[in-house]
Amino acid sequence: MRDRLPLALRFYRVASLAVASPVAARVLAWRVKRGKENPSRLGERHGKANLPRPSGPLIWLHGASVGEMLAVIPLIERLRAKDFAVLVTSGTVTSAALAQQRLPAGVLHQFIPLDAPQFVDRFLSHWRPSLALFVESDFWPNLILACADRGVPIILINGRVSERSFNRWRLQPGLITALLRRFDLCLAQSKADAERLGQLGAPHISSIGNLKLDVPAPPVDLLTLRKFKTAIDARAVIAAASTHEGEETAILDAHRQLRANYPSLLTIIAPRHPERGTGIAEAAKAVGFSVALRSRDDVPKPDDEIFVADTLGELGLIYRLAPAVFMGGSLASHGGQNPIEAIRLGAAVVHGPHVWNFAEIYGALDAANGAELVADAAGLMACLRGWLANPTARKALADAGVVTVGKLGGALERTMAALEPYLMQLRLEQRAS
Repeated sequence: MRDRLPLALRFYRVASLAVASPVAARVLAWRVKRGKENPSRLGERHGKANLPRPSGPLIWLHGASVGEMLAVIPLIERLRAKDFAVLVTSGTVTSAALAQQRLPAGVLHQFIPLDAPQFVDRFLSHWRPSLALFVESDFWPNLILACADRGVPIILINGRVSERSFNRWRLQPGLITALLRRFDLCLAQSKADAERLGQLGAPHISSIGNLKLDVPAPPVDLLTLRKFKTAIDARAVIAAASTHEGEETAILDAHRQLRANYPSLLTIIAPRHPERGTGIAEAAKAVGFSVALRSRDDVPKPDDEIFVADTLGELGLIYRLAPAVFMGGSLASHGGQNPIEAIRLGAAVVHGPHVWNFAEIYGALDAANGAELVADAAGLMACLRGWLANPTARKALADAGVVTVGKLGGALERTMAALEPYLMQLRLEQRAS
């Protein structure tokens, strides 16, 4: 028998039931205006499916956004290879666009419903998942409780609890414990994550490593790559990837100082949120730079100094063009972005101090001289200047990064091994039916 829900969780369920209909419409309308919702798919946010449920066992994976989805694509490919139907849900328009580009054939995508009981029940009644896999740390109370009430096995994969989130959850220990006890198994990214999950009340935990370390290099269109390489020719190139507000100022200032010695330098800026691209281009023009925008189908011209890559799914192109990459979200206090894809493609990575979302990865890279840690914008400029002046040192750091990432892998195989008993149960149930 399930333990009694804490008062805060009971209040949440009642409140979300009461306000869902009137509030949901206003919230979604506001998000549509800000470009954060797909207006043609708002029904999915109310739990209304626009696709039929496939027959047989259905494995459902949920990840909040782009990073979580990228991390589980190799896992999804493994599940599809075993002939399981797979449904993927996420909560952002960028993740939905990525799903269209990168998910394997036959995998279904829907937006996650808003966390109100009536929307969640509508979603679960249609899809009837056989197994629910939640990615990292997107804990929606009504969704988790409803799955448990229906007897759906729930597994946390690539589980992560940052120090900041851990301290927040400790303010409501009963609430998070009640949710984590509904999970049949929690597969943590690291020992630190496993310890935090255990302290918060998760009963069954295993530390198996980070799936993001097993993500292959991102793809690229070879014709596009050839066109860009021809256009860039022998120019020196640096890139700033997945940048957040404020970080573009640092990279533009670095470019301004570096071009005195490298007048043909090309700086590529790929903002974490592509819709910010026009504003970044305007800021660059305001300080006198010649700017091109990828969203306008531009290719860098000889006199373009700043190229704003304001499109989705083209980091594979950028990392193949730039031998030196600043990983964003790390000078701004956003917890950093995943450096693995850049490293796999041979780029030297520099990052700021705010990398708690990837603390174990960056810690290993920094210790092995496989990435460069800088404290501020001045440190970023000095690092890039050193790499431009000494390509041999840059390549040595990049090579050390590749070796380090290779040693940290293996989480995909361990995740599949942990899931195998549940997959076997689904096969047995399918045969029996």
